[in-house]
Amino acid sequence: MENRIRVLVAKPGLDGHDRGAKVIARALRDAGMEVIYTGLRQTPEMIVSAALQEDVQVIGLSILSGAHNAIVPKVLELLREKKMNDVQVVVGGIIPDDDAAELMKLGVAAVFQPGASLEEIVNFLRSAVYKRNE
Repeated sequence: MENRIRVLVAKPGLDGHDRGAKVIARALRDAGMEVIYTGLRQTPEMIVSAALQEDVQVIGLSILSGAHNAIVPKVLELLREKKMNDVQVVVGGIIPDDDAAELMKLGVAAVFQPGASLEEIVNFLRSAVYKRNE
């Protein structure tokens, strides 16, 4: 039996709009992944703690507030501190192209901006997780 991909979907910071995160969570679930949704207003520490407890392979951060340049590096730093180097981080939301490129340099696996299809996100996660497990 094939192991299911475990994904933690989180809404960090003060952004209170989570419809997109819920749509993504449902699409991932419908694609056969196991999804843990942490809810609104999560701190980087809460996100990494939940990822550790849930033994996830992917953390998906949905950020619309513009705080991605502060939040994402902190999540990556905490993952390194916890020796969770095998957990991939993807980010979705309103992320300018220049900022997306910088986040990728820091170690983010992918940045999905408005207009990214659910199929594109599902296929990327499958490919990235299975490639890493080879």
